[in-house]
Amino acid sequence: MPSDGIDSEYANAGIADPKVLVTTSHDPSSKLTQFLKEMKLLFPNSERMNRGGNTVQQIVETCRAEGFTDLVVLQEHRGVPDGLVVCHMPYGPTAYFGLHNVVMRHDIPNCAPVSEAFPHLVLHNLSTKMGKRVGAILKHLFPVPKPDSRRVISMVNRDDYISFRHHMYTRDKGKVHLMEAGPRFELKLYQIKLGTIEQTAVENEWILRPYQNSAKRRKVFGE
Repeated sequence: MPSDGIDSEYANAGIADPKVLVTTSHDPSSKLTQFLKEMKLLFPNSERMNRGGNTVQQIVETCRAEGFTDLVVLQEHRGVPDGLVVCHMPYGPTAYFGLHNVVMRHDIPNCAPVSEAFPHLVLHNLSTKMGKRVGAILKHLFPVPKPDSRRVISMVNRDDYISFRHHMYTRDKGKVHLMEAGPRFELKLYQIKLGTIEQTAVENEWILRPYQNSAKRRKVFGE
């Protein structure tokens, strides 16, 4: 792990709102294409890019040329979304997550409409050095919200799986009513590399080792 400040790549984050490009792996299924549309709604100031014949190198060059702060790539296996890559621009890091238990908006009963307001973020149990690192990578996909925003995104670590939830809320006679807006999923980090997604000869900052999956392993992100 680098010693020159764990979040040095994010030193200027917050000065301007993030600008996120969301795309998929090649030849996405209809389900992944739908998931792409929903993830575009999730991130304020984001743009959706249909992958087409674009290489990863071309997409990264587009991000740099057009001032995107982050690239999010959605992946799938046999039509089921199973991976999410977050690449911070212009130089990294790149975090690779497994996606589990994905439930899309149209599968959530009484799903709330998505506001364009910037969401409040709730990060829970990301308390270790690595937990804070992962929290920084994820939270900087979102701009700073206004105090009156009624939108909340929570990222709660349980046994190194991050439960990602998206809600709208209302207040009525002193009571708060939560309505899920979706999508919902769990994130499992398996690698952080110090460069951008198209680079191969770069250092791994962290990688999930097989022994870390054992029942008695030390929890990586928090208790």
